[in-house]
Amino acid sequence: MEFLNTTLLELITQTSTNLPPDVRAAMAAAVRDEEPGTQSSQALTVMAANIDMAFEDEGPVCQDTGMPTFVIHTPAGVNQVAIARAVREAVAEATRRGKLRPNSVDSITGKNSGNNLGVETPVIHFEQWEEDDVEVKLVLKGGGCENMNSQYSVPSELDHLGRADRNLAGVKKCILHAIWKAQGLGCAPGAVGVCIGSDRAHGYTLAKYQLFRTLDDVNPEPLLAKLEAEIMEDANKIGVGSMGFGGRATLIGCKITAANRLPASFFVSVAYDCWAFRRLGVRLDARSGAIKQWLYRDPDRAVERMASGEGFPLTGREVVLEPPLTEEQVRALKVGDVVLITGEMFTGRDALHHHLMTHEPEVDLRGGALYHCGPVMLKDGDKWVTKAAGPTTSIREEPYEAEVIGRYGVRAVIGKGGMGARTLAAMQQYGAVYLNAIGGAAQYYARTVKEVLGVHHLEFGIPEAMWHYRVEGFPAIVTMDAHGNSLHADVEKETAANLAALQPA
Repeated sequence: MEFLNTTLLELITQTSTNLPPDVRAAMAAAVRDEEPGTQSSQALTVMAANIDMAFEDEGPVCQDTGMPTFVIHTPAGVNQVAIARAVREAVAEATRRGKLRPNSVDSITGKNSGNNLGVETPVIHFEQWEEDDVEVKLVLKGGGCENMNSQYSVPSELDHLGRADRNLAGVKKCILHAIWKAQGLGCAPGAVGVCIGSDRAHGYTLAKYQLFRTLDDVNPEPLLAKLEAEIMEDANKIGVGSMGFGGRATLIGCKITAANRLPASFFVSVAYDCWAFRRLGVRLDARSGAIKQWLYRDPDRAVERMASGEGFPLTGREVVLEPPLTEEQVRALKVGDVVLITGEMFTGRDALHHHLMTHEPEVDLRGGALYHCGPVMLKDGDKWVTKAAGPTTSIREEPYEAEVIGRYGVRAVIGKGGMGARTLAAMQQYGAVYLNAIGGAAQYYARTVKEVLGVHHLEFGIPEAMWHYRVEGFPAIVTMDAHGNSLHADVEKETAANLAALQPA
């Protein structure tokens, strides 16, 4: 199969950088239908611009390229060992080229392999079929939305919805609860794959497989087709909105399957995916490995632009922040303000926050901006180049952030999805704010990075290192202020009431 490596590298590159037409169409509808001038509308505008930028620059749509998961069908007699070897080689090469972020971390030592290879990484599922071709499908599902997967064992009691029983009404409650629970943590508007039944492990696998369906297809099972349509309608009544800012667009797809189960078990497994829904496939000649057909996209069809402008719509009322920030500047901000950061900022994720609990930082963070971001970085000679740099989910840093703010004087924490009560209290006590960047907008934010001034703790791996950036016009929305206000808490409360009002029957 002389062309196999080249083919697989092209598949990975296109999956990471070029969203398929069905996802583009769903996102275009979300942009069109959202109320203009709202925070959700602003977020969707950035998402649309980011989709265009990723395609034009052949850069990752989102910096979190997830755990590459391949589903491969082969005819009898095809050497699956050789295909698996080629998959791993293509993944490593795509990582070297900056199309994938190095995401494979040893669960015992915490060491990043640096090339996305490791024990059970990437994930490869082989199935034999009676076709003559080889089919390879790939989904890149980031950690933020992966953390929003849910599994329910019914009957069970659900917040705001009461008891979910062992019937389709109970299943519907579980799915709506999972969508509501994700809020902005999974980069809404999202899509869900669902499995009703099976066992715990296989149920999750089958739910994830549903993400290989196109968003515009119709379930061949009438009862499930009806349930999918009902979920789509009701989920978009809850009001979570893009990035959890509140709004009309909460869900862009719902795909459901059912599998036989044990009499004692009734699981509802939900695989949540973000708006940066990266999924493609190819059919290959089994002898040469050459591409015979693309799945989900037509390479001869021109890719239409998603955005009407360059991204974040400016009104002239934005607040320009130039770190280091003073307490007075920060306390003047309130929830809903749009800020543009110009100057220096530092990235910091899980490993760095844990490190800061017992070690002083190598830099002065007083008045600084700390960005929850695991970028895609490439070395160009002696310089580092930022290839993708969107925000990561901030709630993972909740056990640490209050202490980081109090001990080191951080004034602005930047990320996505918001943080909890302990961080909010520290912001009120010390004078700090939480700035919500637009999740998945990796190319958009990479363009605001004008210079990489340095890096600390590369031993943690590229995503977890502390990168020192100089940015220009970095946009974000104040969603937690120094006066104890939180947009995230407000939206969660409002959407909980909307969820309770649905009461599926």
